[in-house]
Order: sequence, then C-alpha cells, then structure tokens
Amino acid sequence: MSWRETYEEWLNSPALSEEEWKELDSIRGNDKEIEDRFYAPLSFGTAGLRGTMGLGTNRMNIHVIRHATQAFAELIVEEGEEAMRKGVCVCYDCRNNSDVFARESAMVMAANGVHVRLFDALRPTPELSFAIRYYGAQAGINVTASHNPKQYNGYKVYWSDGAQLPPQHADVIARKMANSDVFRAPKSIDFQKALDAGMIEYLGKETDEAFLEQVMGQAVNKEVVAKVADKFGIVFTPFHGCGWYLVPEALKRLGIKHIYPVAEQMVLDGNFPTVESPNPENPEGFYLGIELAKKVGSDLIIGTDPDSDRVGVMARRNGEYYTITGNQMGCLLLDYLIQARRAAGTLPANAAAISTIVSTSMARRICEYNGVHFDETFTGFKFIAEKIAQYKAEGNSHEYILGFEESYGYMAGDYVRDKDAVTASMLIAEMAAFYYDKGMTLLDALDQLYEKYGCYREKTLNLYMYGVDGLGEMKALMASLRSDPPTEVGGLGVARIRDYQSGDIRVPGVGLVEKTAIAGSNVLYFDLSDGSALVVRPSGTEPKIKMYVLARDESPELCEKKRDAIAAFAEGLAKAK
Repeated sequence: MSWRETYEEWLNSPALSEEEWKELDSIRGNDKEIEDRFYAPLSFGTAGLRGTMGLGTNRMNIHVIRHATQAFAELIVEEGEEAMRKGVCVCYDCRNNSDVFARESAMVMAANGVHVRLFDALRPTPELSFAIRYYGAQAGINVTASHNPKQYNGYKVYWSDGAQLPPQHADVIARKMANSDVFRAPKSIDFQKALDAGMIEYLGKETDEAFLEQVMGQAVNKEVVAKVADKFGIVFTPFHGCGWYLVPEALKRLGIKHIYPVAEQMVLDGNFPTVESPNPENPEGFYLGIELAKKVGSDLIIGTDPDSDRVGVMARRNGEYYTITGNQMGCLLLDYLIQARRAAGTLPANAAAISTIVSTSMARRICEYNGVHFDETFTGFKFIAEKIAQYKAEGNSHEYILGFEESYGYMAGDYVRDKDAVTASMLIAEMAAFYYDKGMTLLDALDQLYEKYGCYREKTLNLYMYGVDGLGEMKALMASLRSDPPTEVGGLGVARIRDYQSGDIRVPGVGLVEKTAIAGSNVLYFDLSDGSALVVRPSGTEPKIKMYVLARDESPELCEKKRDAIAAFAEGLAKAK
C-alpha cells in the first residue's frame, strides 16, 4: 500500500475521533507532509518506538501505541500463564501525552489478560527498571522520549531482567505489528473496570522507598559528606522532568544540607518552556542553574533529563562554570569508586567496569592502571546489561562497579539495568564533597586524572538527515565510508578500520587481518596511528549520523589540537554528503 493509500485509509477509519480526523483532513493536498507521516511505520526495535507526535504511521499517537502494546501483550501471553500473572510494569515521564499513552498501554495489556502495575504518577526511567526486578514482573513499558525535544515521545520496552527488550523479542513484536491492522488488532478494556477487577493496580510511594533504599546503598563515604555539609552546596535542575523529587531526596539522605533547586525548572511541563531542548548534554540549558549557582556560591550544578536517566554536571573554576562531559564524568566516577571502595575495603577482587566502543579510551587506561577488568559493548545500556548477565552466567566471573557511556549515562548497583541519574547524582555529590574537602572542584580532580593517566579529549558531532530522503543519505554515507575509506584523518594515518557490522578488521594496504570481539552493529571505527580514533554510526533514536572524535596525547595542548583536526575532517565528511 502506498503512503497516499495509507493516508486515505486512516482518514476514513471510524477509529478516529472527530479531532483526529480534522488533523488529518487539514493536511489534504500537502503531499510532502502526508508522505512524511505515512511513508513507513515507526520502526520497532530493542529500544521500542520513538518519533514526533501526531497522526500517522510514522508518528507517535494512541493508535500506534495500542498497536505496539497489542503485539507486546501477545508476546507475553505466548510465554504462558505465569508470565501473564507476573505481568508488566508501566511508567511514564512528563511529556505531553505520556500519561495518556501509558493509560492506553495498561488497558490493552489488561484486555489481553496481562496483569498491570501502573505508576500513579510520572517516575524516573531507572525506577521502572528497578520495579520490574523488584516485583518479578515479566516485562515493562516506559512512555518517554528521554532527552529529545518536546515534539517527540517514545515507547521503551523492557524484559524480566529490567533491561531493554532482547533483539529476538523485539523482532517478534515488529513482525506481529507488520502482519496486523493498526486499528482492528488491538484489544482494550475500560480502565476503571480493569482497576476494580485488580487487572490494573497502582504503584506509589512504597516503590519509591524500596528504590531509594537501594540507591543509598551505593554510597561509599557518607562521613566525608557530613564533614563538609555545612559549607558544601549543590544547585539542581530536573529540566521540568521526573528527577524533581527523587534526586533531591537522595541528596538529602546522603547528608547534603544545602540543595538549591532551580525553581522555574522544577515545574513539571512537557513543553519545557525554559529550554530549547531538555538535554543535559547541552550547556545552554543550564543558564538558569548558572545564575542561581553564582547567587548562592555553589561549586556544583547537577541537571537530569526529563526521564531522569541521564545527568549533566557543571563545575566552577575562577568564578565561571564549565561542562563536565559524559566521558569525563564517567572517568571521574570510575577512578573515584575504585579508590574509595578500595579504601573502604569494599572493592571486589574481581571488579570490572563496562563502557561502550564510542566512549573514551581513558576508561580502559584507568582500569588497566588499577588492575580492574574492563569490557566494551555497543552503544546502549541494554548491551551493558547483557554483559552483566554474562558475568552472572559465568558464575559471577566479574563484579561490575560502574557502567557508563559518553552520552551522560551511568549505572551502578545490581538493582537496575538501565541508565540511572538518581544513583549517579548521589554518587557525583559524594565525589564532589570528597574533593571539596581537599580544596578541589571536580575540574581540579579531572586535571589530576589527566596528569595520572594521560590526556584524552573527545567531541561528538551530529549530522541530521530528516525524512525519507534522510534515510537514503545516511545509508549512502555509510556505504561510501566502507567502499572508499579514508587513509588519513586529521593529519593522522588510519592504522586499522573496524567494521562492527561485519566484524572485519582491515589494515589499509594489507586487508582483512582479524575479527572484532563483537559484531552486528552499523558502526565504523577508524583507529589512527597515534591511538586516537574517529567512530561513525547512525543514531538508533534520531534521524542523524553521529561521529565521535577520540583524541589522546601526553600534552593537553597537543591533545586538543588533534581533537580539533579530527573533528574538522569529520565536519568535512558531513559537508560532502
């Protein structure tokens, strides 16, 4: 069926409300808009669905939500009565329509005989992952688009281990959706009837307390926090989202006395009125936090994204505030946890850390220096969770102490299997207090790490490619880099090319020399002659190619020069697309 025929089918469907019909009727004659909405359905993968909100197969709306949930429910039903009884936990964030989509998901699950535990209000993503494990649920749904702009929403799906859905289950759901009708397939039930029958039950404060108990169990050195508590303060912003309660509560329980919330951004609002994008990776969103930090004299600003799985930090130096990147914070936390737990006698003999292939190589250096095992995975915490599961399957061959990726995500403890800004914020506060007691900010601590482990600098570039044309452009760029790879990047020779899709490792002028340890992801990794690298991959959640610059040297000046040269080469690739 063509996109135009699909549009007409939707327009004439009795399933549409009058308001929905008017929305579709208003674009009649606008072929570009109709094509963009209907040229293909949103792709269902291990991360579920994500897209801009609106009517159409390529949009997030209640019809697509119901369709996906019906397929997910059928997967659970096929697992048997025990899986249906264990049921599904359902959570949502602050975005427009998130509560509506969560409620619709609950009604479809209940109509299929799957028990539902629905959070009574918005909650952080890590609490959903925790709840699945805590209640022994079969699966989980989280309605969120994480840090994306306000036009987006998403549908994240989890399995019984609390991690995002395994590929084989995602494939089953995708096939079921492809072979069923978006309007006729979904079952549903009256919400109140399902509630009265016990098919849907609410989760509330009791789950918060159970989660917080685990979070606080990750604290290593509360004594140093108590030591500086009278003077040490933290500015906090949840960017209008789910971190508004649990993050400050965790900081209070740690012993932080002076917490300064950014009042304007403590307001829950899916329109994110104070920022262009609620992404803690973007320093411009911290302007209100900086104003407040200067007013109260705080050295530290912590910001969490709308679903509170990512955390961004700014620290003060000479009266100004500077971003600590995801790579830098991952290394700060890794080094701190190794040293603090070793001092406390709680560092496991088989300690391990896990990061991703697009994150800084400094993490490996820290682990090698300290005798800690290190593993790399593909981008995404589902792969980090898989590695933890592998450790357990091997008889706890290693005990992970930290998992992190460059995009401001961190995970500690055995109670979640996804990024966790609540626990991370607590650990960052403890670490900052530790250095504060030494007369240092986190920026000073970072300088100290570079002196100890060598200099590393990173940069991420995003090349956006929108609509149906964008998909073709992304494929063409990746194909070109495979068929005609560069031999030099930023003045540095390409030593090896790792193609993580095929698993081939090639040396220019020599050919195939070995295989990567992991394979099956559309990533190209250009190892450069000095140990620096350029990594290129299409995003799994947004219409863009991501390019990661990973530079290293012994001198900060030379390292930054290399980073800029590699970045300039990457920008040239973008312009030549």
